[in-house]
Amino acid sequence: MSSHENPQRSRVSSSVKFDIDGIQHGHLSLPYSRDDSAWGSVRVPITVIKHGEGPTVTMIGGNHGDEYEGPVTLLRLANELDAEQITGRIILIPCLNAPAVDAASRLSPIDQVNMNRAFPGDAGGSISLQIADFVTREIVAISDIVVDLHAGGKTLDFAPLAAVHHLDDRKQQQRAEELMFAFGAPFALRMRELDDHGMLDTLVEQNGKLFVTTELGGGGTATANSLEIAYTGCRNLLVQAGVLSGEVALRASQILDMPDASCFMISADAGMVEMRVDIGQPAYKGNVLALIHSYDRTGVAPIPYVATRDGILVARHYPGLIKPGDCLAVIADVVPV
Repeated sequence: MSSHENPQRSRVSSSVKFDIDGIQHGHLSLPYSRDDSAWGSVRVPITVIKHGEGPTVTMIGGNHGDEYEGPVTLLRLANELDAEQITGRIILIPCLNAPAVDAASRLSPIDQVNMNRAFPGDAGGSISLQIADFVTREIVAISDIVVDLHAGGKTLDFAPLAAVHHLDDRKQQQRAEELMFAFGAPFALRMRELDDHGMLDTLVEQNGKLFVTTELGGGGTATANSLEIAYTGCRNLLVQAGVLSGEVALRASQILDMPDASCFMISADAGMVEMRVDIGQPAYKGNVLALIHSYDRTGVAPIPYVATRDGILVARHYPGLIKPGDCLAVIADVVPV
């Protein structure tokens, strides 16, 4: 039985209040006794900006600790936004999985949990599950819109995109897409997940809230271009949501769709990757997308991986070496305008 069926008191405390006007910078704190700090804690930075009545928009970065566009952008917004510009409430959590951010890793080094497969969390579980539980109970519950900023981390690279999921509720889908288009990334993607169990995305959407995510690059770093897309996109979305004063900086996005799981190309081989198509470029059915070379001997022909559909290469395996079961590439369909 989950903690949400049999509620248990959360051990996470917050130094900020969610219902008072003004700007508050603080932390979510969770006791964590360990070898190097007997009375230690995990601290997740948080900013709450509230002014008057209006929607609540929560923006999250650092769900995975090796993705940087989200943390950098939200730290910048936390420094720049003025409460007088706000109508409603903005909650900024730049480094949700603080231990993973500190370790520059996808998973938390404390419990080896992928935060974005930990929702709705468990107040009696490991550190990551307890953080997820607090976010579910106290933050998602009061949010109208949740934005979770991602990139590919150390193992994937993405064309810069904002995304929503395919939803059964057409009105919810349309409202989420309006926010996605306002974000104004070069690509706007109707996304399918290989596995959506335990995702923040799924939790928010199942609760009838609006959810927008991004994939803004990869390789375990951020570029000036990807950070500009993230920053302008976040401000655009806040304006579109009616929380931030100003005008949307209109930027056209190429609309893409992932209609089913066949968009994912999974490697069956180990070896060294030779890409034949770059991120954001067209892929054509029947053409070689990549070759996988056996690098421990010469005279062995590489194994070709052929595109199974026409579209845009939106994601690829980032390291030079690949193993069986790794995602090699993702091709999304172009949606005619």
